[in-house]
Amino acid sequence: MPFLTALVLGVGVLCLIDLVLTVGVIRRLRAHEELLSARPPGAPSLVLPPGATIGGFSAVSTDGVHVSDETLTGMVLVGVFSPDCSACHERLPQFAEHARSFPGGRGNVLAVLVGTEEELADQRRALEPVALVLIEEFGTGLTKALQVRGFPSLALVDEHGRVVASGTTLEDLDKIPARA
Repeated sequence: MPFLTALVLGVGVLCLIDLVLTVGVIRRLRAHEELLSARPPGAPSLVLPPGATIGGFSAVSTDGVHVSDETLTGMVLVGVFSPDCSACHERLPQFAEHARSFPGGRGNVLAVLVGTEEELADQRRALEPVALVLIEEFGTGLTKALQVRGFPSLALVDEHGRVVASGTTLEDLDKIPARA
């Protein structure tokens, strides 16, 4: 009986040590996730920075609306997403929710999906009610005009084609610099 008691106590201590180590690993993973998601100052931007002017572009949305740098009226919310991007899967629903209440409505929200029609079917369905959806190849159209280098890329563009705010999260768009 003393042997059995000692064995049970030993297993209990091992389980307790395992639990403490597991909690430590989880904390460490969360800290790493925060470090990876926060881009360090001076890191290259994935999209044109605030103050830059977008290049010319012309496209037709999935529902037949012609969009170009010359048709921009008012502030435009732009989101660029890829089906191969894990952060895009997380941020696309947030973008769609934000787009729902964006001033000017659906006509002032552009969602650019980079890939093939088949790959993008789910993302397209999620975005079409709240945005004009453009499907294009990487490095063409609006992705070229915004000089997109990674996903997701978000921007606020004024009616003159000037980037007011940009980044990879909606919080980045809240950091609008003062206009000179």
